[in-house]
Amino acid sequence: MCSILTWTCFLLWIGFSLQDKTPDVTVTCFVSEECFLPCSFQPGGEETVEWFRQDVVVYKFERSDDDDDSDSSSSKEHVEHDQLAGRASVSPHLVTRGNATLVLRRSSLKDRGTYRCHVHTKRGEHTAKVILKVEAPIQGLFLELSRLSGYEEMKCTVRDVFPAPRVTWATEPPTFEDLRPVTRMQADKKGLYTVDSRLKKLTGQPDLIYICKVTTSYGGPAWTASLREREIRGSQGRDLTIPCSAPTYLSNPSLRWSFSNGEDPSPILSYDSRSGHSVSSPSWDDHVELDGFRVPFGDGSLRLMDPKHSEHSGSYICEFSMPHSLHTERSQVTIAGGERSTAEDQSHWWIVAVVVVGLVLALVGMLAYLKLRGRSSKPRNDPDEITELHSVKDAAADSNLNESSPFAVGGTNGQSNLQTGTRLT
Repeated sequence: MCSILTWTCFLLWIGFSLQDKTPDVTVTCFVSEECFLPCSFQPGGEETVEWFRQDVVVYKFERSDDDDDSDSSSSKEHVEHDQLAGRASVSPHLVTRGNATLVLRRSSLKDRGTYRCHVHTKRGEHTAKVILKVEAPIQGLFLELSRLSGYEEMKCTVRDVFPAPRVTWATEPPTFEDLRPVTRMQADKKGLYTVDSRLKKLTGQPDLIYICKVTTSYGGPAWTASLREREIRGSQGRDLTIPCSAPTYLSNPSLRWSFSNGEDPSPILSYDSRSGHSVSSPSWDDHVELDGFRVPFGDGSLRLMDPKHSEHSGSYICEFSMPHSLHTERSQVTIAGGERSTAEDQSHWWIVAVVVVGLVLALVGMLAYLKLRGRSSKPRNDPDEITELHSVKDAAADSNLNESSPFAVGGTNGQSNLQTGTRLT
């Protein structure tokens, strides 16, 4: 019998203890936003609510009227800590219903800590403990190509974050070279971190995608940004395809194209991954084309039709986006002069080539002619030919001598003889 009474008392004590005390609650709030520290109790009239932080009263609320439903009931509110002045409050209307939740406006990192709610009523007391965590989540991730250091480097930036995040780099396709980024973290007066991570571009690999990933220690979503830049040349009047491919970490993203020629980017077209439809700006309707069937597979290449040098030379920006992820490809497109000038330039080159070939052939022909002429004028030193030549000359001389002699048979008339004799005397 005694044992039964003992167990009954023990169970009743546990029941009353559970009614008076609730388990600890952990609340996570964001910087500059409203924060709610819950505290529920059994209402009993003439409530006095006190909030403690590290056993120091920071807020106090009192009700002095016994009638809980009376509109004339009076209450007193005291903010006992300057840090919470003008930012902390409870709702008197909710207190009458057993809700002493503390509303903390414009929360900051200094509000972190362990809070205790203590409520005293006519019927008893209630205590609850709340552990408050204040964080500054990632609101945006910025990735750009910088040349301020004297060389090209990728710059990944996150601002106003708490706690300090972790930054990692990767490339697609993967490279065997070690990636050695330089990451700097700096906290401001409010305790918020600005993270600046830089990675030097790898030489000899111009078509790489550089991926910056930022994760937080409190288990929030990871943010990812990636970038690829290229240069493309085209000709006026000739269709040109501007490539854009999504990296593998993106699945069924949305797509947006924009254009800039030194001013703020203007939209070209957008593609909604949920509906599968694309919408282009009226000024680009006749000049761009997108294959919507290939976009879900990561191919967002844009076909530029009948481009003009003055209108379509500039920077084309392709963006694949998902929540917390953004892939950007910037293509610097240069549209050269028209087809006519290109054809004229080609014809000029053909004329120059024909002239050069003609000069080379003429020079070769002249050298061959001079070589053959030199061979034909070369003196002959053959002894047989020299002997034969002398024999011919001697025979000719004898013939002349016989014809001029007066004793020759069948001589000429007397005049001839006289002339001959005169010449002989």
